[in-house]
Amino acid sequence: MSTQPGLRAASVEKDSRSSNSVVFPSNHDVDIEQGAADDAQLMNNIVQSLAWKRVTVTVKDRKTKLPKTILDCVDGIVEAGEVCALMGPSGCGKTTLLNMLSGREVPGEVGGEILLNGKSVSTTTFRRLSSYVEQEDVLVGSLTVRETLSFAARLAHTNKLTKRDRMRRIEGLLDSFGLRGQSDHIIGTPIKKGISGGQKRRTSVASQLITGPKIMFLDEPTSGLDSAASYEVISFIKTMAKRCNLIIVASIHQPSTTTFELFDKLLLLSGGQTQYFGPVDHVGAHFESIGHPIPLRINPAEFLLDIINTDFAIDDQTSRDKLQQIRDGWIRSPLLTQTEGAIEQCIQHPKEIMVPALSSSNFFQILITLLHRSFIKSYRDFIAYGVRIAMYTGLAIMMGTVWLRLGTDQKYIVPFTNAIFFGSAFMSFMAVAYIPSFLEDRSTFIKERANGLYGSAVFMLSNFLIGLPYLFLIAIIFSCIAYWLGNFRPTGTAFMTWIMWLYLDLLAAESLVVFISSIFPIFVVSLALTAFANGLWMCVAGFLVTPEILNVFWKYVFHYIDYQSYVFQGMIVNEFEQRTFTCGADCNCMYQTDLASECRISGQGVLNVYGYHAGNTGKWVGILLGIILGYRILGWASLAVRK
Repeated sequence: MSTQPGLRAASVEKDSRSSNSVVFPSNHDVDIEQGAADDAQLMNNIVQSLAWKRVTVTVKDRKTKLPKTILDCVDGIVEAGEVCALMGPSGCGKTTLLNMLSGREVPGEVGGEILLNGKSVSTTTFRRLSSYVEQEDVLVGSLTVRETLSFAARLAHTNKLTKRDRMRRIEGLLDSFGLRGQSDHIIGTPIKKGISGGQKRRTSVASQLITGPKIMFLDEPTSGLDSAASYEVISFIKTMAKRCNLIIVASIHQPSTTTFELFDKLLLLSGGQTQYFGPVDHVGAHFESIGHPIPLRINPAEFLLDIINTDFAIDDQTSRDKLQQIRDGWIRSPLLTQTEGAIEQCIQHPKEIMVPALSSSNFFQILITLLHRSFIKSYRDFIAYGVRIAMYTGLAIMMGTVWLRLGTDQKYIVPFTNAIFFGSAFMSFMAVAYIPSFLEDRSTFIKERANGLYGSAVFMLSNFLIGLPYLFLIAIIFSCIAYWLGNFRPTGTAFMTWIMWLYLDLLAAESLVVFISSIFPIFVVSLALTAFANGLWMCVAGFLVTPEILNVFWKYVFHYIDYQSYVFQGMIVNEFEQRTFTCGADCNCMYQTDLASECRISGQGVLNVYGYHAGNTGKWVGILLGIILGYRILGWASLAVRK
């Protein structure tokens, strides 16, 4: 199976001349590798082996409702400095095994043991020692490549580098992964194009390497890369593994011959069962011993995948017999005995793992880092707040010109109340525009939490704090346009009170978006549910049907927890409490108040129709703050529970 050195070198040289290939300079490799090695020694994080024993995952088949085995008693062990490849046809269980090994949530019934240095460790400890690069690149689209690496380093628990050393490592990774030319390009947003898919893949791997993990799990790290780029990425990963004693497990699909030979070990899966596990340079001898020699001039990886893949076989029985023969050959193989013996040796002679404790200021350091990253995203990503500012500005112009220069005659009372309801309710409704931005933030958080970087509390707090100035800016812009065009009560106090209610309205609406999107992180579902909730709040807020006659069910179940109702109350009291209106030339007043003898209407008469009374501003503000806090706590709880 092995390839002659001359042939391998020639292949690499040919790949590197490809017009679509990326040249990877290596002048910074020594710096970054030495830096990582120094960190590892400083941290005293000694992980000598990762072993998994009789790992089994069983789920219920959706069609037959019978148990279906995804992984069937899979064993393996990878030692420090080794890179292990997981290979197999689609649906064989590679990603499930990666999730199982990395401590991530796996649906169904699971069994077996995951051992570090021969011992079981807590999920928290495991995540602080490991890092996971997912198949789908989860990156903040408005950050540049350099900023992505910088924030990844700043968020890492074990990062004790000075700023100078951190920048040196970033520069080394940019060169080693062929990203120097794209270092100041953004990742890419739906509106603005960024780097290519292959460059995103390399950025994902680099951003995890810079955090200094002792164990790395890579799900298709070469996806989207050409053969030369794939070879250089895996080659650099292997060099890092050797230099820093890392344990790396990577699923990979049909690598080139030269890339395949870079791996130290291979776990070959089919139908959830192990077909081979052991050194890559022994795979040829093993398959030859069971009657399936690897032909010359054939990519070994492609050959192995072909003979264990039964998805497209014409004769299913023949394919099943061949696969069973391969399985039986593995069960009889001395490599299986050696694997089981190595695992037992680790269990019988476990070694301690020293994990550095987190500093007490870590929470605040992470909070500042997340705020910094969110601030960059908020002003670069037009979807985050730019779209909403434009929408609300347009809404303010429309509202101000429709309800233009309302007067003090009684015929303007209904238009005033309509304008107040429209301004508060539709400002709240349009918060659905925040859903895409939050879902992107949530995806980034899920990935980074799974890698043990931070928890849901600091994420939810940073998300709340970064929105405060932008929502206040929106409230100011909207009010400056709509309030004065509409000729609402023309005093400074009334104007600032209006802004306060509008600001609280926006905070509550965004908190509702965060709560719903945290539970249902699917755009269409979140959009539908948020729109429905806002429609419900409009119905029971007290304008369409006054609280005095609102059905008792809707009143006592929903009206009192409706943030829009308190905003509407506050705004309408602010407008009518100290205002009077004329009854017209015939002195036929629409509302009977103590000013009827003067052919005028006191604003309190309007409030009486709704059952509102002045003097409750502090109470309503307190309730609104409680609702905002409640939504945020519920959003945090949904993220915390769904680990």
